[in-house]
Amino acid sequence: MNRLDRVTDTAEGSATNRAYRRLRELIVAGDLKPGEKLKIDGLRKRLDTGASPIREALSLLTSDHLVERIDQRGFRAAEVSAANFNEILKLRCALEDQALRESIANYTEAWEEHVVLAHHRMLRAQNEKRDDFELLHKAFHMALLANANSPILLKFCSQLYDLNIRYRFLAGRALDYQQRDVRAEHAGILAAAIARDADTASERLLNHYKLTGAFLSGLLGSGTLG
Repeated sequence: MNRLDRVTDTAEGSATNRAYRRLRELIVAGDLKPGEKLKIDGLRKRLDTGASPIREALSLLTSDHLVERIDQRGFRAAEVSAANFNEILKLRCALEDQALRESIANYTEAWEEHVVLAHHRMLRAQNEKRDDFELLHKAFHMALLANANSPILLKFCSQLYDLNIRYRFLAGRALDYQQRDVRAEHAGILAAAIARDADTASERLLNHYKLTGAFLSGLLGSGTLG
């Protein structure tokens, strides 16, 4: 491969990566609706990139279960359903329980500082009602797990987080946290984790997910989502 070929491959790879990230954001946030056909020409104009990176990005997103192939007719944003959500929640609880316990068992001061800082950044974004709150929210949850020496497990946890949060975005304003003190839930998880109390940390984390899960399952059952 000559130098020009390497430069071209790098440029195409970068374009695919940008298209992948942007399409993933649009699907997770609900800007591309469940079941919506993803037409190459429309996406090419929307993302201001070539057709080839779009196709490659859509293929990658099928592995993330955010995009579905429609036989030979192209792609669509993955559908949503109560069964799909409940499976995501069940897997997320099982895998994050394992990852959190491993992370705490491998405790280091550097990990504690990382988790505390991630929590602080999330709270600040929440207080300031910043647009990057959801990114920092995920960063906090992934920081809790980050000390697990299991890269594949962490990859699955990250993927399940995105699949789960898609339902929260679809719920939008219907997801009313007024009956819960979510800040206290996060603080409780953090306190148990840095105290190296794996049982309490895991219990608080899973309850945190299940409380939101019960509400979203109710919306799905009523037909509010999807």
